Amino acid sequence: MSCKILVINPGSTSTKISLFEDDKNVYTESLFHDAPELLKFPHVNDQTEFRTNVILNFLKEHNTDPADIDVFVGRGGSAYSQPGGIMEIDETLYKDTKAGVDGNNHPAKLGVMIAYEMCQKYGGRMFTLNPTNVDELCDMARVTGIKGYYRQPQTHVLNQKGIAEIHAEKLGRKYEECNFVVCHIDGGITVTAHEKGKMIDGTMGAGGEGPFTPTRLGSLPLLEVCEYLEAGHTTHDLRVMMSRSAGFVSHFGTSNSDVIHQRIEEGDKHAALVWDTMCYQLCKSIGSMATVLKGKVDAILLTGGLVRFKDLVDFVKDRCGFIAPIETYVGEVEQEALAGAALKVMRGEIEAHKYTGKPVFSGFDFIK
Repeated sequence: MSCKILVINPGSTSTKISLFEDDKNVYTESLFHDAPELLKFPHVNDQTEFRTNVILNFLKEHNTDPADIDVFVGRGGSAYSQPGGIMEIDETLYKDTKAGVDGNNHPAKLGVMIAYEMCQKYGGRMFTLNPTNVDELCDMARVTGIKGYYRQPQTHVLNQKGIAEIHAEKLGRKYEECNFVVCHIDGGITVTAHEKGKMIDGTMGAGGEGPFTPTRLGSLPLLEVCEYLEAGHTTHDLRVMMSRSAGFVSHFGTSNSDVIHQRIEEGDKHAALVWDTMCYQLCKSIGSMATVLKGKVDAILLTGGLVRFKDLVDFVKDRCGFIAPIETYVGEVEQEALAGAALKVMRGEIEAHKYTGKPVFSGFDFIK
């Protein structure tokens, strides 16, 4: 008897849905949501009903009864950090995800929340894989210039690890034998250093690090942050800018990269400067992660939806090609990774982790 697996993958500008029967992808669709539409919801959690209805309407259009689904598997994040791998969703994970106990509220969290709520209603089992806050950071990547305040892991773990494993296999090697700089480039952008199978450092894309993106703030000098707040804006405004209303949205009122690129082709200097600056900042992040790996980089891997733009890829190759070979993987492998891991659990080939309810890292015992 076949196993029907529904994959729920909410992103910053889309909800990607797939139905698998065993390892066969029956159908997949990525439904785009422009940032202004999502900004109508004050908090990420408020998008739950909207995105659930999107999924249910999609299933109805494809004559799929949610009660016939055996497994609901969702992208995750916002609970306490955990090691990499597949995890069974339980009530504690659901509550911690909803509460955003790790301090971040990336829309990926909705994958766990929607999977849990649908599973409670329709039955079946529920899993998540490599959430956005998998913690494999090296110690030096944690410490900041303020005692007791630490950098947190927050990146596109699911897709980056999936692409890294695929490229390692392409090289005839294991992921655990390779060093990569991996860049997820889409509505959000993150750049990470992978050393021998571990993501030892990376930009906290939804936390004000790395390049700005179609929706996100990226790195900003703290003096500018102070001026922003002193101008009457609130910390809530700033948090929204970090993840949902900056970048292209701030400059142009839309997160639609095709619209921005069309403006460039029509000679819009503002659009061209913003686009090139995003690419420029991406290259700066790649260079910094290459130094984390001491220059021993087997490849720079570019993945995500924006890799479809040749000028972006050419920009990176021109500035970063001296570091290592640059390989592109347009789109993502997140759906396949989510479904594949869940299927292995259902077949008894691997065991799912249990959520611990505790972060991987909670400070150094020698720093009081």
